[in-house]
Amino acid sequence: MRHLKRTAKLGRTGTHRNAMLANMVCSLIKHKRIITSLAKAKAARSVAEKMVTLGKSGTLHDRRLAAARLHQEDMVKILFDEIAPAQKERRGGYTRIIRMNQRQGDASQKAILEWVDLGTIAETAVEAKPATETKPAETKEAKAEASK
Repeated sequence: MRHLKRTAKLGRTGTHRNAMLANMVCSLIKHKRIITSLAKAKAARSVAEKMVTLGKSGTLHDRRLAAARLHQEDMVKILFDEIAPAQKERRGGYTRIIRMNQRQGDASQKAILEWVDLGTIAETAVEAKPATETKPAETKEAKAEASK
């Protein structure tokens, strides 16, 4: 009996499904929104929200658990440094699914999976990155004087 077994199989083996969901969550972390089928979005949503919950505590053990699930250290760093702090005040529901039109080839329902607080995440990312100084563009006259 499959009572209380809610895992969406998505027509894949367990290892293929886990790898696909990990890649989808990494893409969500990197690009802040992804377009996929509705069934895959619903399956990836639970993985993404569990990763944010790990990121909110921020312990070394939770970082290792997230790295074991996602397999990409740079995405784990972004998750723990930018996304999780932006979601610190929320008690759940970190992602949203927006339904779109049907796909042309197989009439599958498409959806957008994105973070709820996109503006807060962007502000946190700007604060986390140090400001780099850029040299002002030199004009032709300044270059001519420097060559003399």
